[in-house]
Amino acid sequence: MFSFFKRKKSPEPPPAVDLRTLPPAPAPAVAPAPTAPAPQAWAPPGVDIRTLRPAAAPAEPPRAMPAAPPVPAMPAAAPVAMPPPPAPAPAVHADLRGAMAAVSAPPERAEWLGKLRTGLRKTGSNIAQVFSTARIDDALYEELESALLMADTGVKATQWLLDDLKRRVKEARATEPTAVKGLLADAIAALLAPLERPLVIGEATPTVMMVVGVNGAGKTTSIGKLTRHLADEDQKVLLAAADTFRAAAREQLTVWAGRNRVEVVSQEGGDPAAVTFDAVVAGKARACDVVIADTAGRLPTQLHLMEELKKIKRVITKAQPDAPHEVLLVVDGNTGQNALAQVKAFDDALQVSGLIITKLDGTAKGGVLAAIALWARERSAKQPGLRPLVVYFIGVGEQLADLETFNAREFARALLD
Repeated sequence: MFSFFKRKKSPEPPPAVDLRTLPPAPAPAVAPAPTAPAPQAWAPPGVDIRTLRPAAAPAEPPRAMPAAPPVPAMPAAAPVAMPPPPAPAPAVHADLRGAMAAVSAPPERAEWLGKLRTGLRKTGSNIAQVFSTARIDDALYEELESALLMADTGVKATQWLLDDLKRRVKEARATEPTAVKGLLADAIAALLAPLERPLVIGEATPTVMMVVGVNGAGKTTSIGKLTRHLADEDQKVLLAAADTFRAAAREQLTVWAGRNRVEVVSQEGGDPAAVTFDAVVAGKARACDVVIADTAGRLPTQLHLMEELKKIKRVITKAQPDAPHEVLLVVDGNTGQNALAQVKAFDDALQVSGLIITKLDGTAKGGVLAAIALWARERSAKQPGLRPLVVYFIGVGEQLADLETFNAREFARALLD
């Protein structure tokens, strides 16, 4: 017997009674309407419930509800191909990072980033234009190769960037040219990252810097701007006017020193090495933090003049055994691939420690930094014990504030904006 209610414990059954001997009960005049369905009778063992008197029928028997019509089966829906998840778009991520950097950067740095974008527009416009196409195919890579070569990136650095870019596109499953543009910025930043390193002052007292470069690269102007950066950091700077060959070089350096309120050691018509020696000795005596020697411009092909630079470096070592602590090469960004040749020549003669890249606002050849970065990697691989070459500063104008520290990510983003 089934029950749709929770079962309870049964009471003790009464003695067996033969219900067939009981007289029939008189039928009531009016059967009261049941208020609830009568519970099913409990039958003791041995009793035939078929002989029991049936319960009075309700006033109106319940009507059977018509059976609901069968619901037609829905036809099986054709499988719908869900679109694959969108591929990551590193270009957007790069742009977001750039936006966040611009927001969090101090006002002077944000102003510099604007100048950098404007200054690199001549170099980056042809590269950025490649990504106006709607497809990623061999034609896009061919156009990009031509644009990089036009920016004086160089054959080896261009091939390195293209190989790295294709790998990044494959890994990111990029499908839009704008995403490829962001991946190219990542590739350029990765190539330039080893060149990014801060200029350290204070490990020696004074820190002696020797500034070299070809005529017209902007050595004296860069020294004036660098002095301003150091003065802003409360560093006591002494300048050495060792460019005794160029007319008015001493006067030009004196003007920059006056703007930055620093002292200059000079001798009219004196020997460049002697002037530098006196400046280092004076810097030690006056407790200066930094001594910067401005040297005469030299072409790498003028071997006898390059020997003069070697002499200056030897004399500095005599004045202070661990000096010079920095040999800074100033490179004109307008010279393109010729800038790489200058870096190689000056490094062979003096072991250059850092670069200052100037005049990037007036050139379409700013891609030479990629060529320099690749060469610097090869240089470190061939000579592991040699001090790595870095880029300390880049310049995009003539004002004091137009020389700023080099940041690989900022440069790559500004190049492609």
